[in-house]
Amino acid sequence: MLNLEWLRTFKAIYETGTLTGAAQTLFISQPGVSLHLNSLEAYTGYKLFDRSAKKMVPTERGKVLYNFILEPIYKLESAEQLFHKSTKDDRATISIGMCFETFQFTLERHISSLPFNIIIKFGEYPQMIHDLDKGLLDLIITPQKEEQKNLEYKAFAKERIVMVAGSKTNLKPLNALLKANKVAEAEEWLKQQIWYSTAADMEHLKRFWQSNFKHHIDFKPNYIVPNISSIVRCLSDSEGFSIVPDFLCRSEMNAGKIKLAWEGNNTIENTLYFGNRKKTMYEKEIGLVKEVFEKQAF
Repeated sequence: MLNLEWLRTFKAIYETGTLTGAAQTLFISQPGVSLHLNSLEAYTGYKLFDRSAKKMVPTERGKVLYNFILEPIYKLESAEQLFHKSTKDDRATISIGMCFETFQFTLERHISSLPFNIIIKFGEYPQMIHDLDKGLLDLIITPQKEEQKNLEYKAFAKERIVMVAGSKTNLKPLNALLKANKVAEAEEWLKQQIWYSTAADMEHLKRFWQSNFKHHIDFKPNYIVPNISSIVRCLSDSEGFSIVPDFLCRSEMNAGKIKLAWEGNNTIENTLYFGNRKKTMYEKEIGLVKEVFEKQAF
């Protein structure tokens, strides 16, 4: 019998482009994602993706299947949330979308103190905005926003994208080159160092490089890890570089485990927004979640 979870996993692989990205989106293990995909391909009798080292490329059959199931999956997920029976009928349930790191560094330690049920969903920001508009999410934390008449956004913090290094990294050569305004030489030196990036994408690294060196990166990071939390742990008391939002490693910098290597000649800042529908029955609950974020030291 066809399993709905196989289709949900297929959709996540299609949209993220990787097994790792799908696992993070669905909050399941990567072997579980592979098992679902293999089962679906065995059931349909067709190869749905061409596997490569960097990306899962949908086949023509995969594209047809995705377009066929997209709308039904959204409807089923909406029904799942609307009609899910809570253990306590008097507790409201709200769904919140954000990136994994934002949840881990801000809301995770406070979630048990909130007097209502919460469903956390991770994913790409455009999809979060779409799900918010469709009523699948009640609140999103996002650096991106779109103009939609039934949605409203409120800026509440800024994150700065910076270059960081492990505490054992020798920054003297880099500092000397930057002080002498030898930016090209600094770039060449940096390209010879150990670099960490995330499995999902390298957006922060790409933006930083383009902004400060005026062209796209032309090297591959040495270590590709699941998320920024992994980068912070790998760099702590070690050697190497990465480009990350400053608030995600502030405690490690204060503890001397990670060093601020360079903010760049052109500072990159993202404004973080709360996004929610203008008309919502969960205004009180959403307000309490917003208070948690506003009290954090970004």
